[in-house]
Amino acid sequence: MKRIKKSTALPLALLIYISATAAYLLPRNTEISTTEKWVTIGVAYLIVLVLWLLLRKKESMARKHWGDPEGDGKQ
Repeated sequence: MKRIKKSTALPLALLIYISATAAYLLPRNTEISTTEKWVTIGVAYLIVLVLWLLLRKKESMARKHWGDPEGDGKQ
């Protein structure tokens, strides 16, 4: 069975959390404008994208360091 990598699982969980929170809370918020709502969601998604890229880079560097060419964690 193939294991889900940390670089995939964590950003995916955050993406689901951000989407659910935005869908539930932002329509009820009348104190900020629609533009601010979209910018907030966009910045949150951008942060998740950067996190995903950094975690992939970290796993790639660890694979190179420990000599795991397939990247599945087995040797």
